[in-house]
Amino acid sequence: MKIDKTYTVSLVVAIAFFMQGLDTTAVNTAIPAMARSFNTDVVHLSAGITSYLIALAIFIPVSGWIADRYGTRRVFCTSIVLFITASALCGMSQTLTQFVIFRIFQGMAGAMMTPVGRLAVLKSVTKDKLVTAMAYIVWPALVAPILGPVVGGYLTTYWTWHWIFYLNIPISIICVILAWRFIPEEEKNNLPKKRFDLVGFVLSGSALVGFMYGVELLSRREVPYYVSVLLILVSICLLLFNVRYSKHISNPLIDYSVIRIPTYKVTIFTGSISRMVIGVAPYLIPLMFQEGFGLNPFESGSLFLATMAGNLAMKPATIWVMRHYNFRTVLVVNGFLVALFSFFTALLLPTTPVVLIVVVMFLSGMFRSMQFSAITTLAFAEIPQQQMTAANTLYSTVQQMSTGMGIAMGAVFLRFSNMINGYSEHYTVADFRLAFIFVAILGIVSLYGFTKLTPDAGDAVRVKKRDRNVG
Repeated sequence: MKIDKTYTVSLVVAIAFFMQGLDTTAVNTAIPAMARSFNTDVVHLSAGITSYLIALAIFIPVSGWIADRYGTRRVFCTSIVLFITASALCGMSQTLTQFVIFRIFQGMAGAMMTPVGRLAVLKSVTKDKLVTAMAYIVWPALVAPILGPVVGGYLTTYWTWHWIFYLNIPISIICVILAWRFIPEEEKNNLPKKRFDLVGFVLSGSALVGFMYGVELLSRREVPYYVSVLLILVSICLLLFNVRYSKHISNPLIDYSVIRIPTYKVTIFTGSISRMVIGVAPYLIPLMFQEGFGLNPFESGSLFLATMAGNLAMKPATIWVMRHYNFRTVLVVNGFLVALFSFFTALLLPTTPVVLIVVVMFLSGMFRSMQFSAITTLAFAEIPQQQMTAANTLYSTVQQMSTGMGIAMGAVFLRFSNMINGYSEHYTVADFRLAFIFVAILGIVSLYGFTKLTPDAGDAVRVKKRDRNVG
């Protein structure tokens, strides 16, 4: 039986997406065990997560240029090989510093793998098969976060946390073999030769690293606040200079001019705050279950499974909601529900019935899923076709940065909560309760920007594409 190459390419890329998603979420459940292994504070382990996300944010803009220059198959396969290597090194890490360095290496590989994989699918399909082909690579991204906490919890509890990274090796080898076999090679003469914007890369990369690291330092007791604030301010200045610089060259690495479009602007700025609120959950909730409730990693991952199940369950309803209600209503009302369930999470105790915890986790996962989908859909609703590439590059970068910021802010909120509660040696339920209240307040703050949307914002996409689930 002959297999349609269109869907074969999609399935190959889906394996890579699944592996990356599984790796990212499985690590969160292992944080306490890794902290004990490295003999450090659990909050400091957030550096290992944010460093990976920072590397993604920095190198995603470069992925398109590299793929255009060297070909999608070659870059995709190379990125998987690098991901295997980085995974093995992460598993062999003996100190937190080593782990952070290898996670950066892994993030660089992931930054090439995900967008270039999606590009390979787009180049291999005709218009009539695009929706089906994209569906193949969307579902693994939803399933992996559901399995990640359970797999990570099981490996950490009954084996060791190192196996979370070693698990990537056989999956990666299979993926490389299939990718080289089924992804078509491009003719070298057809590859465009665009000049690389080195100045823009250095400026944007320095700004992103400085800003994220500055926020990360806020969560550390031994670092004075003024050091963190100064680093954040310098990073903002670099970013503003990069925006100004990009206006004076023909092919900037990141084209900021698309921010002039009102709906896109809201999803970049207000949407980033909302994504930070969404991104806190995979970091703080498993940590609360283990440090605050005294559960083991497997039990923690199993409870958190309800959040990811809610995420998956909401996807079929996304089309109906966007068809019947405008984006302003969806983002404001649903954003309020995200904040409300962050507050409900703060009320959970070790004595709370498991059924009630599961209900709170499930519903909060549903609302976070809806918010994420609505923001992503609105982002491209009014982007002209000629600016779609620039908008996608900037949005992908900001999305990764705000996700990393969510984890960093979770660590900051936890530190502040611990400070307010008297600097106990171990984080208590009271610390997590206050941290989630801060998260809920941040969610309420994000609603103001969404109220500025007009009632017809994004209507063209909502009406014309209402039968398609975007985001």
